[in-house]
Amino acid sequence: MYASTELRKGTKVEIDGEPYLVAESQFVKPGKGNAFTRCRLKSLVSGNVIDRTYKSGERIKKAEMEDVKMQFLYADGDQYHFMNTATYDQIAIAKENLGDAALYLLEQMEVDVLFYNGRPISIEVPNFVILEITHADPGVKGNTATGATKLATLETGAVVQVPLFVEQGEKVKVDTRTGEYVERAK
Repeated sequence: MYASTELRKGTKVEIDGEPYLVAESQFVKPGKGNAFTRCRLKSLVSGNVIDRTYKSGERIKKAEMEDVKMQFLYADGDQYHFMNTATYDQIAIAKENLGDAALYLLEQMEVDVLFYNGRPISIEVPNFVILEITHADPGVKGNTATGATKLATLETGAVVQVPLFVEQGEKVKVDTRTGEYVERAK
């Protein structure tokens, strides 16, 4: 159990039998009355965001969650298949539970799968991935003084903005948290 004053950004709590992540937390001590903590919580299952206020001294249940290192095997329609690298157990996760992480998955990639009550609810891909560009329009010469960019489609289907000098067939490093081009891969 967490005390209301221990709620910080990134803390995982359970509310009404559902796991939530504390997205924002603000401790307020008014001049008159008791202190309280105002929180914005994001559901790890549905993605819904709720606001809650907890009085000082209130206790909030800790979410019993487990991170397991798994390897992405393949996608079969809307199901993505993963294998536990320690026990070789395999699981399938629906595409809607993966969110934007599905745009950066390559076969054999190691990911962290978040389990809640023995059921997988989300995955965390590495912060940076190296992907090949499968389609990019040729760069237009001319007005390039401002760092012009163009759209490029990656091997996983993700579309990112890249500089004009990057061509089809090259590998690029992409930040999976923002979906932005970082640099050309060596």
